[in-house]
This record gives sequence, C-alpha cells and structure tokens, in this order.
Amino acid sequence: MIEMISKFPDITLLITHYNRSNSLANLLKSFKLLGISFGDVVVSDDGSEDEHLIVVHKLKSEFGFKLVAAPANAGLGNNINKGQNSISTPYTLYIQEDFEPTAKFQSALNNAIEIMNERMDIDITRFYAYLKYPYLKNLKNGFSEMYIPSFALNYKKIYFYSDHPHLRRSNFFSKFGKYSEGIKGDKTEYNMCLSFIRNNGKGLFYNDFQSLFIQRNSEAEPSTMVRSKISNSNFFIIKIVRDLYRQIKYNYDLFKK
Repeated sequence: MIEMISKFPDITLLITHYNRSNSLANLLKSFKLLGISFGDVVVSDDGSEDEHLIVVHKLKSEFGFKLVAAPANAGLGNNINKGQNSISTPYTLYIQEDFEPTAKFQSALNNAIEIMNERMDIDITRFYAYLKYPYLKNLKNGFSEMYIPSFALNYKKIYFYSDHPHLRRSNFFSKFGKYSEGIKGDKTEYNMCLSFIRNNGKGLFYNDFQSLFIQRNSEAEPSTMVRSKISNSNFFIIKIVRDLYRQIKYNYDLFKK
C-alpha cells in the first residue's frame, strides 16, 4: 500500500519508446505503484509498428502523458531530441522504456534534486550503470561527484555521460548540443559522452548504482540495441586488444579538434 504520493512538479519524465509497448506499460505502472508523479510525462516514439502504437495510445488515455510521435523510425538521436524539445520544466528525468524503478528510487530522486538545486554547476545525476564510474569523490546521501583527474588512465572516464536513467537540467542542449542523428544508437551515445567532457560537464553518480532500477529484456520485447560479439566478448586476447584500442581511440577522439 502506498502511504504517500510524492510529486515532482519541476521534473518531466521523458521516456523514449520503440516497439516495446509492454515494457512502456510496466514502467508507467511502476511509477504509479510507487506513488511518484511528475510535472509532466513525455513519451517520444520512434515510429513504432501499428500493433505497438495501438497499445501506446491506450496507455496515453490511461496515464495522460504527452505523446511525441514520428512518421517513421529515425533513430535514437532524433527520438531523444524531439522528446526533449517538448519539455518546459527545469528538470528532465530520462529513462528508456525497458527500465523499472525500485522502491528506493523516490528517496534517491528527492536527494538528487535537492543537491542539484543547491549546486547549479551540476548538469546531470546518473542513477544506473553497468559498471562503477572510475573517478568518484564521495559527496552525501549516497551520491558521489564524478571527475576526471589530470592523468586519467582508465578509458572508462569517457562514460561521464550515459543514456541510462538520469536526471538532467532541461537546458541540456544549450551547453552540450543536440544528439547526433542518422547514426547507430551506440555512436549517438558516444558522441554525447565526448561533448559532455569537452564542454566541462559536471555530474553525480549514485553509489549503489544497480539498486534503483531494474532493466528488463524479455524474449517478447528484447533490447533494440544490438552490439557486435567483439564488443561484448570476455575472451582474454580479444579483451586486451579491445581495451587497448578503446584507450587509444577514446583519448584521441577527446582531444582532436
């Protein structure tokens, strides 16, 4: 039973969606069950097939979100850009449709927005990750501040930004530019990682980073992000070569003009 409804009027929940209407329903229902509501909710659809759009429109009637549709699939960058452009609240909580918040998220979100209201230099708060960010300074309330030291040897420093669930200021584009369009989703994310660092982005990282969200990829609605076998392989030789390549490439890309 929900004891208290927590409303965040300064935050718009932005959900990007493509052909995963059951996942979208689960995400929306999860927030309702947790008693979390927002100033607005935007679902940005990337030209989903009719069978999913029918469900999306039913969900729109049930939950009252703003649907930003596309006539055809245009990729992740376009989907985020058009969704973000429709937001007028000071903050955006960005979540892709295959995530669901846990009971711990409400408290973490309260703490995150409190810190960001105090610290106007903080651009983003990351709530979820596959791996711990390598350079962190403990702050408070379960959060650390991300930073990059002068001689940062760990190539994972590039992931200062991530498309995983995060809270950001809605004027994000004015500082970091829009997302790259017309390219694969992982390249779109990578380009934003570069822009975030080049433009002196500052961010927070939740220390217990896999406790706030569950990522669900069912057989019926698998992830639409497909990476090569080499990118995911843990074979010893492949891993060494891949890590060396990333170390060189990421540093080159960061400092080239």
